Amino acid sequence: MKASKSRVTKALPVGAQVMTCDNSGAKKVEVLSVKGYKGVHRRKPSAKVGDLVTVTVKKGKPDMVKQVFFGVVVRQKKEYRRPNGMRVKFEDNSIVVLKDDKGNPKGTIFKGPIAKEATEKWPGIAKVASIIL
Repeated sequence: MKASKSRVTKALPVGAQVMTCDNSGAKKVEVLSVKGYKGVHRRKPSAKVGDLVTVTVKKGKPDMVKQVFFGVVVRQKKEYRRPNGMRVKFEDNSIVVLKDDKGNPKGTIFKGPIAKEATEKWPGIAKVASIIL
């Protein structure tokens, strides 16, 4: 896990319900916590592209519902700026469900593009991703 090269705006607070973009069996997940978040007193922890989060499955396969997993945010609607001056935003928020906190994805196919910041930080996701923006 490497540090991100760009300053990404935090867009997904704790409690946000987000769709997944993989074939792991989970359809909708809720963000429970953001790993490594250091914030201000009484401020809600928020996640950005490339962050490791713990999620609980709200909709999906019956054996996965109410289970807690790790996930990585791979797309966010909120616009952010890259060091070269380009601004990036996606049409939806999306998370990839992981097997463990090392970055191994549970699914084998990702639908839609994956942010470059997430693939730089998590090589396991980069291997499976077909479109990287």
